[in-house]
Amino acid sequence: MRTSEGVEWGLHCCLTLVWLGETDPVPSARLAAMFELSPTYLNKVLQRLTRAGLLTSASGPRGGVRLARDPARITMMDVVTAVEGPDPLFACAEIRQQGVSGEGAHPREFTRPCGIAAAMRRAELAWRRELAARTVADLAQDAPTTTITRVRTNYARLTSTT
Repeated sequence: MRTSEGVEWGLHCCLTLVWLGETDPVPSARLAAMFELSPTYLNKVLQRLTRAGLLTSASGPRGGVRLARDPARITMMDVVTAVEGPDPLFACAEIRQQGVSGEGAHPREFTRPCGIAAAMRRAELAWRRELAARTVADLAQDAPTTTITRVRTNYARLTSTT
């Protein structure tokens, strides 16, 4: 399964917000600078996360984003759905019914999904279940302590230069 880079960006921003533990909103420009990302595109990702209720956003000179709820209540699938939307990743076009391939088929042959569509659906459901079972808190907890320290140190450097 392939998702857009926005999913990765969204998950890393959520993790960064957990590790920073800031009570004040974190400016999106600082998050973009942390990862050398396009501020414009990152803002679009953060807006999707906000619309989905995963982040809260405050405007103004002291504005930015924060987690909208406890990281143990934000799943990886929540982030994927917020960024990518709820639609299935695989869309069967039923090409087996097109052209000479479908000629002479029994009328009931196409009443059920083909084996390819069924296998893709099972794989996607397993993928979605796995992502729904992992929370941002799980990801944050599983990270090495050195990662958390590095993120906090680098964020502090950005804060002192802006």
